[in-house]
Amino acid sequence: MIELEGVPELIDPVMVAAFEGWNDAGDAASTAVAHLEREWKGEVFAALDAEDYYDFQVNRPTVFMDGGVRKITWPTTRLSVVRVGGEKPRDLVLVRGIEPSMRWRSFCNELLGFAHELGVELVVILGALLGDTPHTRPVPVSGVTSDPDLAQRMDLEETKYEGPTGIVGVLQEACTHAGVPAVSLWAAVPHYVSQPPNPKATLALLNRLEDLLDLRIPQGELPEDARAWQVGVDQLAAEDSEVAEYVQTLEEARDTAELPEASGEAIAREFERYLRRRDVSPPGGHATADGGDGSYLRDNPGGRNRPPKPPRPGASGPAEGSTEGPAEGSSGGSPGGSPEGFSEGGDEDTPDD
Repeated sequence: MIELEGVPELIDPVMVAAFEGWNDAGDAASTAVAHLEREWKGEVFAALDAEDYYDFQVNRPTVFMDGGVRKITWPTTRLSVVRVGGEKPRDLVLVRGIEPSMRWRSFCNELLGFAHELGVELVVILGALLGDTPHTRPVPVSGVTSDPDLAQRMDLEETKYEGPTGIVGVLQEACTHAGVPAVSLWAAVPHYVSQPPNPKATLALLNRLEDLLDLRIPQGELPEDARAWQVGVDQLAAEDSEVAEYVQTLEEARDTAELPEASGEAIAREFERYLRRRDVSPPGGHATADGGDGSYLRDNPGGRNRPPKPPRPGASGPAEGSTEGPAEGSSGGSPGGSPEGFSEGGDEDTPDD
């Protein structure tokens, strides 16, 4: 049963959701929603019953001490609300949790019940997956929807993906059947450095969300963390000639594929975004295909928090059902070595639902 006592009347509410697990490579998506909660001081108003959706042998509860009292935190999905100020204030309903172990349709129906009661006008689901993309280039972020009208109105791709899906795809389809406009934003994480965190991918998702919703998101320490991550991976790649050669191959493939985008219109859009994020010009416009700023790449001498060493090229990806990353099911990859939402062969422009 859904109870929303204590939640004020919301202004133009948008639901933004992310789930740890299969759809969260590098923890990029769940970290993005956590960043929004932290920067805008979100207040949790509801939590789903963990007993209904989670296998505790897969996602185990944790024990902690609170003032000398022993307590347990159960793995679940929580909802919080934040108000974004400015000339046109609006509210975001933030959903952050773990991909459920069971009863996915009931899980989605319960979330949609909250959306209906709160008057949510749009659902945006964040995801991240493993792709053949070099860490030295802006992170590709694709926006997709199942709604042809919404795709045209918001400059999105209409999904054509077929294959295994996660809770992101299931929730988006549930929204479509319920008549709730829904969008998925997917960031591609380099498969050879997939361990979390990946602040560069998190920042790219937030930049794309900023453009989609026409609002300004405080970046906090993310740009500095992204620079440090970039330098750390550069250093590790330089220490292994095979990895360095492989990265160079990915760079050449990416640059060749994006040559048509090096047009005056694309450059103008990127410059418009640069000005907008610094309050030099009024908001507006759309994100470029890569979804990233690019101004923070490569040239930071103070690298820190070096990530684990990337595997040698040619190493096989995680097997179906494996968990790469945190023990709580944050695999971030897709079965068979081909990340969901991106076709094999490094085509980062064919997202899933």
